[in-house]
Amino acid sequence: MNRRELLQRSAAFGLAVGLGSVCGNKEILAQGAITAQPSGKVSPLPVPAGGMLPAAFVLGKYAEVLDVCGPLEVFAVAATKDGKQLFAPYMVAATKDPVTIGGRMKVVPDYDFKTAPQPKVIVIPAMDMTGAPQEMYDWIRAASKGTDVTMSVCNGAYVLAKTGLLNGKSATAHHGGYFMFAAMYPEVHLKRGARFVEEGNLASSGGISSGIDLALRVVERYVGRDLTEQVIDGMEYQGKGWLNPDSNESFARMHELLGEHPVCPVCLMGADRTISSSYRGKTYYFCSKDHKEKFQKHTDVFDRFLAEDVGHKSTI
Repeated sequence: MNRRELLQRSAAFGLAVGLGSVCGNKEILAQGAITAQPSGKVSPLPVPAGGMLPAAFVLGKYAEVLDVCGPLEVFAVAATKDGKQLFAPYMVAATKDPVTIGGRMKVVPDYDFKTAPQPKVIVIPAMDMTGAPQEMYDWIRAASKGTDVTMSVCNGAYVLAKTGLLNGKSATAHHGGYFMFAAMYPEVHLKRGARFVEEGNLASSGGISSGIDLALRVVERYVGRDLTEQVIDGMEYQGKGWLNPDSNESFARMHELLGEHPVCPVCLMGADRTISSSYRGKTYYFCSKDHKEKFQKHTDVFDRFLAEDVGHKSTI
């Protein structure tokens, strides 16, 4: 499965249920944000003596590899002020059978959802949600009652949103998943252009590499800036997104959709000129008939994005 398919299919499971509520929730779409904690403020988290905070990585079919391995690298090397390992990462899935994630990497879970210990941190990557067991959502919902942070990476936000935990809260996702997320989960305030969003013990990051920055932010909340910078130096990581949750600003507005190489307004990937639809005097092109139908059913989401873009240079 390639990245295009993953980004599309991670939003597919449960779509019929999610879309059914959109028409009745236009007021929610128009109300705007429920304020999350200030973007520049770091809320410290307690570190137990000896560290070893259980950090659960939820595995699902074709999980995006960097969504898993990026935060895992950060958590694997983070240390306490006493030099103890800060986290004790483990993998959890529906069964302990090997799970094939991105790049055909096979990962053997340490636990299934029935036997996993209570985590202090949960990491949820983008995955193919088709046929995902209800047990996964139930476990995330229940375990999150005892976490310091439950974080999604990329379109793992769809998984977190499906638990209902994000209802009434702010979140972000991969920019190619904005349209579908807004259509499926109108109860969640989607923040386009956010590198990551934090609200209470829930957090979400933008696409793929954004998960590294959110993981660094989590480390900073536990052990502070200096020790986090040691992690960064060891990784030779040059990104600065962990310092600024609004640093995905280039994705805060709609991309150019028309022109020589048209882009699908639903997923922002290359479009097929044989699949088109006219709306408000313009012809838009789509990557698939399915996405054309989603657009036609949910032009309210498209209109919402346009309204949010007022005051910015429009290229659509």
